[in-house]
Amino acid sequence: MTPEITPESPSPVVAIVPVRAGELCTGGAEALAEAFAAGGSGILAIQHDGDLSEDLATYTSENVRIVVCGDFAPAKWSQLLGPLVHESQVIVLPASPDGRDLAPRLAAGLQRPLLAGALQITAHQISVPRNFGTELHRFDVDQPVVATLQVGVRGIETHEFPEPVNDQHVISQIFEDVSTRDVLVEKVLEPDVATMDLAEAPRIMGGGAGLTSAEDFELLGAVAHQLGASMGATRVITDRGWIHHDRQIGTTGVIVDPDLYLAWGISGAVQHTAGLGHPTHIISINTDPHCPMMQLADIAIVSDAPHVLRHLAQKLESRDV
Repeated sequence: MTPEITPESPSPVVAIVPVRAGELCTGGAEALAEAFAAGGSGILAIQHDGDLSEDLATYTSENVRIVVCGDFAPAKWSQLLGPLVHESQVIVLPASPDGRDLAPRLAAGLQRPLLAGALQITAHQISVPRNFGTELHRFDVDQPVVATLQVGVRGIETHEFPEPVNDQHVISQIFEDVSTRDVLVEKVLEPDVATMDLAEAPRIMGGGAGLTSAEDFELLGAVAHQLGASMGATRVITDRGWIHHDRQIGTTGVIVDPDLYLAWGISGAVQHTAGLGHPTHIISINTDPHCPMMQLADIAIVSDAPHVLRHLAQKLESRDV
């Protein structure tokens, strides 16, 4: 039987962030920050009682509840969490894999609409890109909704988390009596860098107009695979049809936030750089030393991008990588 439990003081906006093995899911901190900025609260949905690591303690406060849900099972978790948030007008989840699994099930269970892939969420309005990112639709919150926030679109520097409180103020609830049909995990596979969601990729090799043929992008994909990186592109390339739109990086494509970004022949138009998040390291290869991407780079290589790419491919072929 689903437990009849609600928050003591329902927030207008509440963020639900899945936690696995003591680690916040990708985009989790951003979802919490978005809820806090709207005057709301958060829930950390952890698997086991001992999963509250020191890093996670940073996010625990009087505005954050800890809910122990057991091994990840999206249907069960949605039944457990629904009663805790059903009075909140807006429920926010990160648009990471676990968040995308939970969000539609929560929306269906609570009988409210789902707005997926939002760029901004407040208690009164939600902004969602449509038509391959060429349009921005703003929805007034005139009914309870569930929304997912795009990973990397917000950052957390613009909002300080509340001060942590003592452990006795952290609420922990374990429900074992929820019975529901759920997905069955047969096997967990390592992500394929060639097909994984760019928003989740730790290394990205992005190509722009400086790569002048479809063959250049075939080579870029091969080199990226050898280096354990995912391949992306600018809008001009996806418009040419050389790369599928889901590989497009920027405000009209995918918002990314990798540890390493290699920009091949990318000048750095604002629509592209605004979608980069905050890469830890940027390497740019371009013939124009003064273009915006070269100015952003930690390492700027002034050279012809296709030439450097072919040279790198030859080097990789001549050694056991």
